[in-house]
Amino acid sequence: MVSKRLSREAGHKRKFLAVIDETPECERAVAYAARRAHSTNGSAVLLFVVEPADFQHWLGVEQIMREEAIEAANSALDGYATKIRETIGIEPELVVREGNTVDEIHALIEEDQDIAILVLGASNAKEGPGPLVSSIAGKGAAFPIPVTVVPHSLTDEEIESLA
Repeated sequence: MVSKRLSREAGHKRKFLAVIDETPECERAVAYAARRAHSTNGSAVLLFVVEPADFQHWLGVEQIMREEAIEAANSALDGYATKIRETIGIEPELVVREGNTVDEIHALIEEDQDIAILVLGASNAKEGPGPLVSSIAGKGAAFPIPVTVVPHSLTDEEIESLA
């Protein structure tokens, strides 16, 4: 069970969480989350999760790989944040975490009681909607907040009209 959401109480804003995972469809999720945040006077949170399994090497190599992965995560987040600032005019919150992506999404939602909607982008690949959407959908009712899945095929204009 998730803790009570505070986004409707005085001094709080509803936050839309989008996960940056370097897939083409995450751009659609970010676009929708930012537009929806702007149109509802909320805010956007961009999360990049660095998977620790990538660091199973000697200690020195492991530390260098971890630093490079975190640097790449920050760079990706900065790129999306710049685009949001320039096109929509809001300042997104940027979060980098290490761990399993689904676990870190759950942890962030539990820690930040203003996060009320998770926005994911669906791939248009024939293999399915993508690993993140599949893993979240596979959890079914156990997921703690509503999830909005944005089709990869939506244009910026269509997203703007829907958000």
